[in-house]
Amino acid sequence: MSEPEITEATNPGPLIAGTGRAAWMGELRELLRLALPLAATQLAQMAILATDTLMLGHLSKEALASAALGNTVFFFTWLLGCGPAHAVSPVIAHALGENRPQEVRPATRMGLWAALIMTPPLLAVLLTTGPIMRALGEAPLLAGGAGIFTSTLCWGLPFAIGFQVLRNYATALSRPVAPMIVMLAAIVFNALGDWCLIFGHLGVPALGLWGSGLASALSNVFAFTAMLAVIHLSPALSAHRILKDFRLPHWPHLKEMFRLGVPIGLTTIFEAMLFNAATVLMGLFGATMLAAHQIAITIPSLTFMVPLGVGLAATVRVGLAAGAGDMHAARRAGFTAMGVAMAFMTVTSALLLLFPRAIASAWFSSDASNGEAIALTVVFLHVAAAFQIVDGLQVSAAMALRGLKDARAPMWIAGASYWLAGFPMCLALGFGLKMEGLGIWIGLAFGLAVAALLLVWRFFWLSKKMRDGEQQAGGNQRQ
Repeated sequence: MSEPEITEATNPGPLIAGTGRAAWMGELRELLRLALPLAATQLAQMAILATDTLMLGHLSKEALASAALGNTVFFFTWLLGCGPAHAVSPVIAHALGENRPQEVRPATRMGLWAALIMTPPLLAVLLTTGPIMRALGEAPLLAGGAGIFTSTLCWGLPFAIGFQVLRNYATALSRPVAPMIVMLAAIVFNALGDWCLIFGHLGVPALGLWGSGLASALSNVFAFTAMLAVIHLSPALSAHRILKDFRLPHWPHLKEMFRLGVPIGLTTIFEAMLFNAATVLMGLFGATMLAAHQIAITIPSLTFMVPLGVGLAATVRVGLAAGAGDMHAARRAGFTAMGVAMAFMTVTSALLLLFPRAIASAWFSSDASNGEAIALTVVFLHVAAAFQIVDGLQVSAAMALRGLKDARAPMWIAGASYWLAGFPMCLALGFGLKMEGLGIWIGLAFGLAVAALLLVWRFFWLSKKMRDGEQQAGGNQRQ
């Protein structure tokens, strides 16, 4: 059977020609059309974690703290495993920009292969969560609880990574609504699973931490299988028949998935593990500090999902333009995304400054013993308000660079920003100056600010260099 043809139903979205105000407004419309469902999908993913946090917070502070430690290990493995999955989007976007739709299927297929290749060693790490936490000096009760939590959560990992491959396939085709619908359904699925498996409703035994991990694992299975069904039923997404010849390798695309994906995975790990390391450090100050940190970090993690969705849209928009050889459009797409991310995060910063206590109180029961945890959460949310804008800038700039298939430089920038600047600042303020949790949070803000500055500069410089090279090549051809 012949390869699929790009038609109106499968066309990924128009490039915007020109350089004037109309071109910027047109790019803004296309970006928002893609970004809004992507942001909603990101929020839905975080809502699953927030549901776990909310329900475990009402179970006990110790259960919440144990799950926080368990999620530290799980998200390390998930982020590393999702590196090749995130390479699917820019690879497909470039192929479509270059009018090579026949490359879509093997690229997606090799993304799924990469997910299967990455899973076994990552599962081995997850199954040793308890010993890892004990080796890091966590209290035996919390370390043991973290191991219980991940013993069931880990089996959802391959499905979580596979969902990201399918989601990035749909995103690269500018069809972001499908994964949004799937994730919204997964919220309901997970909430019901938590309610039954943690507390013992509808005839299900109360399984506590073990049940919470199982509910999340089953949610990942549900999301992957539902996404496959949606792709099969949607004409625009089924046109490329991504599972056809699944057993056949395509070595160039598999190599590209890892060539781009490993730096992408390490880039996200450098950032995420700084925050996860902060969680581990918070555990050294006791369960109350750790519980407050877990609540406080959940809020900016939720707001971060919107600029992340904008950045994912920028990857596609920049990739399509770069693949088509239009670097004016690629630069416009990247800077538009950064502007939108900054605007949104300015609003969330104001909300965190104005209503920190109301936000914090919503996550704890009314028990008077939670007063200290609420007060600590308010302090941390004030710091979160201060780093909202730079957080939005760094992620949108990093995703725009991903659209240029620039993966290694952002990896080094992230490593330097978070681990040569942010983490030492966390240690110096938190332990050296005895500021404890507040010092650690200020260190996080510092790392984000350094990353934002360097990543924005990198996109400005690299896209300008590519644009100038494009213009020079055009001038040489005319001569």
